[in-house]
Amino acid sequence: MKRAYVAAFAAVVAVLGGSYLASRAPVLETGWQQAHADNPAPPVPAAPPAAAVPQPDAGSVDQDAPYRESCAREGLNESECVGRLIWFKATAGNDRFHTYTFQQRIGVLVDWFRVLRSDQRDDRFWAWGIINDPACCKPGDPNCPAKSMEETYGFDWCPGDDVLLKHVGKADYVDPACGLKDAALDPDDPHTKGGTLDQRHSACDLKFGTSTGALGIRKFPNPRFDAAKWKAVNGGVGSWAGFDRKMDATTGIESDSRVSKLADASVEPPFLIGTSCGSCHIAFDPLNPPADPAHPKWENIKGLIGNQYTRMSELLGSGMPKSALEYQMFAHARPGVTDTSAISHDQVNNPGTINALINVAQRPVFKGDTVTKWRKVADCGVEKDESKCWCEPGRQGKCWQFSTRKDDTTTVHLGGQKVVLPGVHHILKGGEDSIGALEAIQRVYFNIGSCSEQCWVNHFSDMRQVDPEQRGFGQTPFNIGQCRRDCPNFRAVEDRLQNVLDFFTSAESDEMDLFAARANARKLKSPGAAYTRADLTADLEKEFGKGAVARGQTVFAENCARCHSSIPEADGGPFKSRDFAATNDAHPRKVRADFLGNDQATPVTEVGTFPCRALHSNHMAGHLYQEYASETLRGRPSVADLPQREDL
Repeated sequence: MKRAYVAAFAAVVAVLGGSYLASRAPVLETGWQQAHADNPAPPVPAAPPAAAVPQPDAGSVDQDAPYRESCAREGLNESECVGRLIWFKATAGNDRFHTYTFQQRIGVLVDWFRVLRSDQRDDRFWAWGIINDPACCKPGDPNCPAKSMEETYGFDWCPGDDVLLKHVGKADYVDPACGLKDAALDPDDPHTKGGTLDQRHSACDLKFGTSTGALGIRKFPNPRFDAAKWKAVNGGVGSWAGFDRKMDATTGIESDSRVSKLADASVEPPFLIGTSCGSCHIAFDPLNPPADPAHPKWENIKGLIGNQYTRMSELLGSGMPKSALEYQMFAHARPGVTDTSAISHDQVNNPGTINALINVAQRPVFKGDTVTKWRKVADCGVEKDESKCWCEPGRQGKCWQFSTRKDDTTTVHLGGQKVVLPGVHHILKGGEDSIGALEAIQRVYFNIGSCSEQCWVNHFSDMRQVDPEQRGFGQTPFNIGQCRRDCPNFRAVEDRLQNVLDFFTSAESDEMDLFAARANARKLKSPGAAYTRADLTADLEKEFGKGAVARGQTVFAENCARCHSSIPEADGGPFKSRDFAATNDAHPRKVRADFLGNDQATPVTEVGTFPCRALHSNHMAGHLYQEYASETLRGRPSVADLPQREDL
């Protein structure tokens, strides 16, 4: 039996070309044959920015140059490249959350200097699993524009800092996002009046800031910073030693070992720190990993694969004593995983791998799901109830209607073609994000702190509230319509969600095969070297025995494929004769047809795995993300006869 399953593993690695994804998470096909594809209308240029929109100072170094080079290297078009830039940089205003709200409302302290101090840049990956930004440098290093830590308040120097650092302690900083060159308008978007009217919310509210030296973690000048106070606490501006030092070193009181000035509102740090979606999803390219993970180059970076090294939960509790309740709640995850709910904690404590966004164009969609959500419309007609239809003030027909339907589709752009997929995706490990891919992307921003005060933090459980009659004892659902109305960062992201989805389905998300990685490794030593899928099969059979790959494919087809194939036997023929590495010839890039997962829930009693991994409550009725789950998802039957330990 053991030999059969070893053979199955060998076959999966070979059949998928050792697809990196095969060992990470399931992968699927979206039924291109049923999808409607047509050539798009000629692109309509975006309207120039309004005169009232401030423009950022250019700075001495072009911040976006390496991103444009990456787009060119990956072959991304304009929309995909804008989506990539947003994914890597946009914090959507969560710098305020991570500096104030997280500490004050949830009671969790992040010690950003401990995590990001420049004198420990070389150790940052090993300590925190953080991917260092190749564009940044340690002050004092050769060719680094900053010559001392005093110039950067102890952080790395990064492109754009020659401008940003001048505004620390001032309120006149113009965010680099204000200079974003938006992609062309979609003439089919009802808010563009056929592509003739640009009504996108100001890109300023995407809030890019500059890099902290860690990809996906961004910094902003704190207008409330007082340099004199900072020097008095720290003995200078190049260190945060006094700010994050435990107070018992000063007072001699044992209980003060739990206290530092991180929680002292009278002392403001020089930077506000925010995170982008990329903070968890940016990782190394399996086909071209860095020689030294602490010193990657841009060509070693992928934005969607998921960081399997991250210690994000420990980072979130980095300013807390380990004995604190909050630390125990947020820092329980092992490296490479994060809790399903991350910051918007549901207290289930079931961390899993970061969702690997690979071969997204082949991910299955589900036709006929019952979905209640807001949808774009050009007007509200006679409807006056703003809970059913709302138009943004000052705009022309920029309206949304709240309704329940079963005919939702998903639009993606592939190789210059608009493709309408007949249904919605099921995102997250249990498919909880199930009202549409665009909404699933938007929800990520709430999960990392965006719009917290305007939208969701008052619906969040207070971990210290034990009275069920009091506010904060449990979650309540927040209202997407209210959030759209009250949070400008929501609108800035929402108006560009299609760009992010286009990035998801771009060449950067294509599957990556082990035989290709081995071929690349050989070419580094000998440019003329070749390594094929057949070579991989031969090597696997040397290691696992003759015929191991064929036996493994049989085991996979008989035991795994009904869950780990996106093409059911009714559509693709018997699993036992299936080529799971076959390409989708209708796709412009001929990607693998099978996503290798069906995105459908399987009872844990059938799978036989640890049942708590399948638990998740944030999308349940009455809970925080209720509006991001379909009625179909909530209508799934409960799993009966779950095994329970008798001693619990």
